Amino acid sequence: MKNHPALQYFAYAHLPAHLQRISKPFHDLAVLMVDEVMGTENIAEVCAPGSQLSLGLQKLVEAKDCMVRAAL
Repeated sequence: MKNHPALQYFAYAHLPAHLQRISKPFHDLAVLMVDEVMGTENIAEVCAPGSQLSLGLQKLVEAKDCMVRAAL
């Protein structure tokens, strides 16, 4: 598994079980995207703020947060 600073925002172990079920698929997708994209690109460019991967992960965090809040 590759690493990207934004992956910290996809942690879900601290959530109650019913919210973990909502959050985990977003985590899994984020890890998959980081592994796929970073495997084909220059790591410094891919991790840079404003890179397409970083922007995509930002939007995925926003979507995850909305879904978790909707389940509260």
